[in-house]
Amino acid sequence: MAAPYSHRTDDWWRSAVIYQVYPRSFADGDGDGTGDLAGVRARLPHLAELGVDALWFTPWYLSPLVDGGYDVADYRTIDPAFGTLAEAEKLIAEARGHGIRVIVDIVPNHVSDQHAWFRAALAAGPGSPERELFHFRPGRGENGELPPNNWPSQFSGRTWTRVGDGEWYLHLFAPEQPDLNWAHPAVRREHEDVLRFWFERGVAGVRIDSAALLAKDPALADFVEGVDPHPYIDQDELHDIYRSWRAIADAYRAVFVGEVWLPDSERFARYLRPDELHTAFNFTFLACPWDPDRLRRAIDDTLAEHAPVGAPATWVLCNHDVTRTVTRYGREDTGFDFATKTFGTPTDLALGTRRARAAALLTLALPGSVYVYQGEELGLPEAEIPLDRIQDPMYFRSGGTDPGRDGCRVPLPWTADAPHAGFGAGADPWLPQPEGWTHYAADRQRLDPSSMLALYREALRLRRSEPGFGDGPLHWLPAGDGVLAFTRAEGLICVVNLSPQPVELPGHRTLLLGSGPLGTDGRLPRDTAVWLRA
Repeated sequence: MAAPYSHRTDDWWRSAVIYQVYPRSFADGDGDGTGDLAGVRARLPHLAELGVDALWFTPWYLSPLVDGGYDVADYRTIDPAFGTLAEAEKLIAEARGHGIRVIVDIVPNHVSDQHAWFRAALAAGPGSPERELFHFRPGRGENGELPPNNWPSQFSGRTWTRVGDGEWYLHLFAPEQPDLNWAHPAVRREHEDVLRFWFERGVAGVRIDSAALLAKDPALADFVEGVDPHPYIDQDELHDIYRSWRAIADAYRAVFVGEVWLPDSERFARYLRPDELHTAFNFTFLACPWDPDRLRRAIDDTLAEHAPVGAPATWVLCNHDVTRTVTRYGREDTGFDFATKTFGTPTDLALGTRRARAAALLTLALPGSVYVYQGEELGLPEAEIPLDRIQDPMYFRSGGTDPGRDGCRVPLPWTADAPHAGFGAGADPWLPQPEGWTHYAADRQRLDPSSMLALYREALRLRRSEPGFGDGPLHWLPAGDGVLAFTRAEGLICVVNLSPQPVELPGHRTLLLGSGPLGTDGRLPRDTAVWLRA
């Protein structure tokens, strides 16, 4: 068990390893087929043995679960599928006893259409104060039959839905997720109160979903490709919102991580100024293909855009929205783009797994914090979900062309010989586990020193115990084509061979850890990484 709140102090988040929990698929404690907080509490020893510093929970609030909980109906109530508020408080306290902090998810761009505010807005009618909390507008066209503008959706499909009285409401995501009007002071007050509610219950931080989308052009002007500013992405008004949030977080010594997808590095860095967000997700690295030049450029660009504001970088290989790493790295196109996801993409899982092991050591050696998505430590592949079992709205809104995100959300395998691979002892899991899922079971991997779980456990043990890892400087070493090699503090060296042939290791005293064995000649094989001590 880790010591309560590891040796890293107030700035723990600058070097933390944060484990993402998708509660619906982590562990089923009550046997109803859906993961829950009881399941997470029972598996806290696994997470403590793994060596993570914090858990980030995707939304566990009351929700119709149209979009996996990102359609929130009430932030102060835990969805009954997951448990109760009292159980969430127990989980936060029990995790703390294992030396693990808890980060919760806030979804400020929108709420569920079942939220009390939106139900009141529908009932109140056009021109009412209740509708001012959202973006209700008359339509265009002779009889208002056309949407108020042409804004593109963050999912496939339309962004406006017409209600019975003829007005339209905005939803950048699904129709069940109406966008809030962040120009309204009540919207700001409510979210500030929600932050305090959870900070009072001991959470150490908040992940902000779709953090660059909240503020909208008040005129709701049409979107024109290539013309800035964008009418709903990265509006300047956002920074005042996050400055007010930061003041609240500082009072509780809590932290923020923003989901900020922006190609402009200077605009991105603005969110990380000292009085705004502490960290933001690094999607450039996540989407980068298994290519040495592109990876090095992504690392350099990330460190360069964070340096002016003194914020630590974050590194992540996959999450609940993205094709799992071992599958992505086993395909011809090893990058990630939502637009290119298709059914039946050929995959070499052995190749992808070898690369994912190397990528784990690369990522964990970089300066800053690292996010690990549940099941990544087990080497889980993307699953192909039978068409009649798919639940993700991205699939339905694309007309069935986009396979959606359910393939990376399949319930975890814990025990090889138990029903449903140990996920739960009762009903069938909410998403089907594919054939062969027990091969990845945690109990089986725990006994195998060559398993993905063993690699992650040892890597996180070294990362925690070696002061040269985590936040701090990185210096590139001379290396041959296709090889990434860099030093960290205290004489630590990371080498990753992405070239087609084995390569010589640089001079070193000790081999600390390898993603795979060295060749009989002592050289580093292709798609393999090592940590060395100079």
